[in-house]
Amino acid sequence: MTQSVSDPKQTNLTELENTTPKKLQNFLTLIDKSAIIILGLIVITYFIFITLPVASIFLNLDPTQIGTQLQNWQVINAIQLSLYTSAIAALLAFTLAVPSAYFMATRGFPGKTILDTILDLPIVLPPAVAGIALLYAFAPKGILGPTLTQLGITIPGFTIAVILAQAFVASPFLFRAAKTGFENQNRDIYNSARILSGSQIHVFFTVSLPLNMRNIISGTLMAWTRAMGEFGATLMFAGNLPGETATMPLTIYTLLYSNQTGAILLSIILIALSFTVLVIVKLLEQKRFGAKK
Repeated sequence: MTQSVSDPKQTNLTELENTTPKKLQNFLTLIDKSAIIILGLIVITYFIFITLPVASIFLNLDPTQIGTQLQNWQVINAIQLSLYTSAIAALLAFTLAVPSAYFMATRGFPGKTILDTILDLPIVLPPAVAGIALLYAFAPKGILGPTLTQLGITIPGFTIAVILAQAFVASPFLFRAAKTGFENQNRDIYNSARILSGSQIHVFFTVSLPLNMRNIISGTLMAWTRAMGEFGATLMFAGNLPGETATMPLTIYTLLYSNQTGAILLSIILIALSFTVLVIVKLLEQKRFGAKK
């Protein structure tokens, strides 16, 4: 019986072929673990970057001064004015943005993309530019200024200017949310309602509006919060007059060097409102998409 002699070169080649995939697999595993560690460090860094400045505001608040500050007329007036103006601005945004969103979502026409972009513009427009734009539109020497003056209406420097500035910068948030909802609504239900009703207005109020209520509520809350925090356009267009145009952001700016505790307290109120609104919006989105908690 003849014993076969193995070729050393063939043996080495086989061993190399068996070893190479293992080394490659180990290398890839090491890369994956390293990537996970780096990703975790990035997430932690980002979390600290966002959390640290917000937490520093709370850490600098003197709890013993809260009662005193809540009796400060500047703080009280700023809170009352912000709640009043932002609520009206949100209502104005709802009145203008929701019907416009419905129209843009259900109609096609030349120049639609350009118009849609213009309606979204205040979202990315610098606040100072928004303030100047409103000033040149509604100031006594602006485009509509002479007509308003003849009617005895002066807008800059009064509370109405605050409302217009807030609505201008905040309404696109509601417009975008409502438009997304109308575009994603069940087309079969919408078309059936149009056939059965024959009235666009009736379909809007009985079908489209109820079906997209979560989007609209989310957009309204976001618009209200954005209006509450508006600073630049309000300062440029309305000014910073206590009791008349000095909302919470403007009062924070005023009190920063004279009454830091008051400025910190107003900042915390705005943070709390913003956080609460974001939580509500996220809960509404979970219900809309059927996500589990």
